Amino acid sequence: MEKDHSVAKVLKNQYVPTAEFFSQIINSLQDYSIFTLDEDFNINSWSAGAVKIFGYETEEAVGEPFEIIFTEEDKKEGVPKQEIDTATKEGRAVDNRWHICKDGSVFYAYGLVFPLIGVDGKLLGYVKILRDLTDRRKSEEDIKNYIKELEELNIHKESILAILSHDLRSPLAAIIQTAEYLKSNIETIPPDEAKEMLELLHKESTDELSMLDYLLEWARIKYASDTFTPKTIELSKYVKKVFDTLKETASINTINLHQEIEENTNVFADGKMVLSVLQNIVSNAIKHSHKGGMITVTAKKTEGKMIVEIKDAGVGMSKDIQQKLFTPQMNALATERKENKGAGIGLLLVKGFLEKNGGEIWVESIEGEGSSFYFTLPLKKTTDKIVSGDTIAFDEGA
Repeated sequence: MEKDHSVAKVLKNQYVPTAEFFSQIINSLQDYSIFTLDEDFNINSWSAGAVKIFGYETEEAVGEPFEIIFTEEDKKEGVPKQEIDTATKEGRAVDNRWHICKDGSVFYAYGLVFPLIGVDGKLLGYVKILRDLTDRRKSEEDIKNYIKELEELNIHKESILAILSHDLRSPLAAIIQTAEYLKSNIETIPPDEAKEMLELLHKESTDELSMLDYLLEWARIKYASDTFTPKTIELSKYVKKVFDTLKETASINTINLHQEIEENTNVFADGKMVLSVLQNIVSNAIKHSHKGGMITVTAKKTEGKMIVEIKDAGVGMSKDIQQKLFTPQMNALATERKENKGAGIGLLLVKGFLEKNGGEIWVESIEGEGSSFYFTLPLKKTTDKIVSGDTIAFDEGA
């Protein structure tokens, strides 16, 4: 009897947690958003962590539909109902997805939904738990971008070595040999032959200087970002500048330069880079056009960007050449150089400039019929956006 009394005394003095106690625990979890839904999927409780993460005060959130925290894309795809259906059917629903805050900003979160069942087995509603994983997601994206940048820098290094070895060193060796031959035999070489060799030396050395200028400009893309100054520019004026520069070269081959870009057609880009892009592509088009041909530059707006087309009716190119056109390849660059086509390092420079400006480049061509080079530029300054990237698997230990 005395033993039973002591047990009762212990039980009597034992602390029994209250609802307020559990509420305090939940509200102390500032890194987690925890809230409940009623049977109609409306929010009926809202933790302090939810206030911190979503920006809605409790009185603003309670009574609002569950879908208030989902992005428009997810709402259109019926994601909120899918979560509830899965939780009802399987006892829980887990995911990693983007959610939207009161101010419209988004964050990446691990989420868990499970049904609330009463002691009598009746469904009372649902609980949703979220943990903000944006920082971790950002770190993963940063790592991916860093790896990609290292890969690009490695390709860049190999490309420079290839150019130095084949596009610069080999012709320079030939220039030196020719100069040494002239120096040693100047008194016995016929004047006409000497003149021809001097003209060759002048041409080769000029080409070397042009190639070196290209190489320095290309390196500037990677290592001198402070010179990158994008702004709103009128595209037609830059096309006109290029046409004025190249009109003499075009007229020698009776090639007509024509642009169909309206005035006040603006893009947001670095003006010097755009000028270089246009100069390179139009210059190549002139070299590969037939006498009496036409080169046309057009532009059209689509999905927040400008697509520029530079079209010629020249010799065109094979599918194999098209696939390798914007990829640094030692043999291809050496061949372009040897055949005086000039499309090797120049197009790599073009690609680099366009990517720096948030654009891209591609080509469509048919052998014997001509080529169309397309590139894009943004219409206005772009703001930094959070990109979803690859799906992150649900982490139970998050």
